[in-house]
Amino acid sequence: MNYLIVCLIIGLVLTIHETGHFISARLNKIPVKRFSLGFGPRLYSVWRGDTEFCLSLIPLGGYVLPHIESEEDFYQIPPERRIWFSLGGPLANLLSVIPLMAVFNIATKGFSISGILVHPIIQTGIYVQSIIGAIPLLFQDPQQLSGIVGIVSQGEQAVSLGLSGILALAAFLSVNLAILNLLPVPALDGGQVLMTVIEKVWPRSIKIRIPLSLLGWVFIIGTMVYATSRDVSRLLG
Repeated sequence: MNYLIVCLIIGLVLTIHETGHFISARLNKIPVKRFSLGFGPRLYSVWRGDTEFCLSLIPLGGYVLPHIESEEDFYQIPPERRIWFSLGGPLANLLSVIPLMAVFNIATKGFSISGILVHPIIQTGIYVQSIIGAIPLLFQDPQQLSGIVGIVSQGEQAVSLGLSGILALAAFLSVNLAILNLLPVPALDGGQVLMTVIEKVWPRSIKIRIPLSLLGWVFIIGTMVYATSRDVSRLLG
């Protein structure tokens, strides 16, 4: 049961991330063709206006696909709007941590004004600082990487603590997803922002954007496979 709860928390965090991209697209007047939770073949879909909302087979992320007919149409969208579109997911994850920590404080320390208005912001900052500080350590010791198997395994221990553990886990995963997505890897949100900024300075960089994004996806998939294999090795002793 605890493993199922962890999977639901991961799904919630991913949903918040993609919803952030969707809201950002709407606010920046970028038409959305498809909002998908998961990748691969569609299991279920429904249309709302001009947007198709999908639940897909592989529940390891999701995407918001702008309604564009060609690569040229994409670059017709002003760079500032594309940057805000990319930042929408990480911002949604970071903002979601504040109410999570407010409820956490009420559950663990009782109700107080500072506990719901001040401390959640400080706690979110501490989460951000700790995760940023841990990133260099992963490059120094890649064996510490955890994939989805490791996250579910370790998350089960947090869920066993009850409501406070569930809230803390959701907050930690949400900040984790936000910070990792802001890394300057072409396939991630931070990489998209970086390439859009470079595009303003060096317009010809548009020609290498797609190849760089493909390389970024190869790097991400390879990292996930490696991390998952390490998780399985640790579980098997």
